[in-house]
Amino acid sequence: MSNSTPVLLPRLKRILTHVGEQIKLARLRRKLSSEQVAERAGIGRSTLVKIEKGHPGASIGHVLNVLRVLGLEHDFLLLAKDDELGRRLQDAELTVKE
Repeated sequence: MSNSTPVLLPRLKRILTHVGEQIKLARLRRKLSSEQVAERAGIGRSTLVKIEKGHPGASIGHVLNVLRVLGLEHDFLLLAKDDELGRRLQDAELTVKE
């Protein structure tokens, strides 16, 4: 398993940065310190800082643990929920029996 940081397109970097900012805002709204969230998520504070800055090398498992601490783990289930393109592609493959 490689520990290298993935290379992302600028558009994807912006998305990841936005997600990190949203996680940080959720933490601040709950008046939790970065130390508290990191400890409860079982990660180091530096890992939490990476997540909140949208670092592409942050583990998805660590992100999910942070979301759990914030009570937002169910938001993770919304990823790719409405796969409009996938459904259109699937529908295009359907054949009608006569």
